[in-house]
Amino acid sequence: MKVLAVTDVEKIELQEIDIPKPKNHEVLIKVAYVGVCGSDLPRYFEGGVHQFPQVLGHEFSGVVEKVGEQTKLKIGDRVTVAPLVPCNNCEQCKTGRPQLCTNYSFIGSRQQGAMAEYVVVPEENCLVVPNNLDLKIAATIEPLTVAIHGVERVRTKAGNRVLVLGAGTIGLMTVLSLRARGVGEITVVDLNDQKLAVAKSIGADITINPTKEDIDKYFSENQLAEIVFETAGSPITQVQAIKYADRQGKVIFVGTCTKPVTFTPEEFELILRRELEITGSWMSYSSPFPGFEWHAALRYLSQGDIDTNKLITGIYSLEDKELPFIKMNESNSKEIKVLYEVGGEL
Repeated sequence: MKVLAVTDVEKIELQEIDIPKPKNHEVLIKVAYVGVCGSDLPRYFEGGVHQFPQVLGHEFSGVVEKVGEQTKLKIGDRVTVAPLVPCNNCEQCKTGRPQLCTNYSFIGSRQQGAMAEYVVVPEENCLVVPNNLDLKIAATIEPLTVAIHGVERVRTKAGNRVLVLGAGTIGLMTVLSLRARGVGEITVVDLNDQKLAVAKSIGADITINPTKEDIDKYFSENQLAEIVFETAGSPITQVQAIKYADRQGKVIFVGTCTKPVTFTPEEFELILRRELEITGSWMSYSSPFPGFEWHAALRYLSQGDIDTNKLITGIYSLEDKELPFIKMNESNSKEIKVLYEVGGEL
């Protein structure tokens, strides 16, 4: 079978390897579509993988091709796959917190991913996709579950004023999840006008580009947010998340930051003076595994409460190799969610 394997820094090769065989409680998936995640970019551009070669790809859908022993799934089942492989033995797993597993594996980073014609996965990671849902859309479920997990980290009320910092994939998925949840006014902040336009088209009420508008002045003249989601992973927006939260507001940090975050004493004191509720959000799982987030995402998409079509900005083939990575990494890139079409709708 064909696979895309990262073999060195900024080197990805189309290779031929043997089709893997499923063991007990495992299934072989014929991949339909697989997304490129923002977390895949450093794996390619910086060699940030656990080993070479590494087949990436953890956002995917497909069809069951073969089953191992002691499985309930059937050949021909259409599925989407949760990529976390928890150990099921550590304290976190045993107490119903698989997202905090201390000895996990992960499809597409610690074991073979789905940028391939076939991939073997544990049966418990598979969710059957309803017949009315395209496999292309089913491949966008994983980032949607990340957003849902973040939204559910705090209690929301109908009519809440919400601020989303960052209009990348997770920021936009957060907007979709918040709109489906029934909050009130949603403000989105980003530096990319095209992504802000998408945010507006999927439910944001107000969009702000800080390079064109004084964001401090805006919030000094308007109401602060009751709930703030930081999804950009920038040291700037991580400070802004505190600054623009209202008294007894809630701040959810979703974005992963790779640089030091610096608060002035006055900025940090806002946590105390405003009695802010602050939490982090990690991945997208709960108990029973893979979690309510995954079932909610399937329901939202199949019932039309959420539509991720507008977030899909490019579809490539495995033969395009690194091209989608390069497109996503361009300055002021228009790309939001790009997919490799492997087997298509099968």
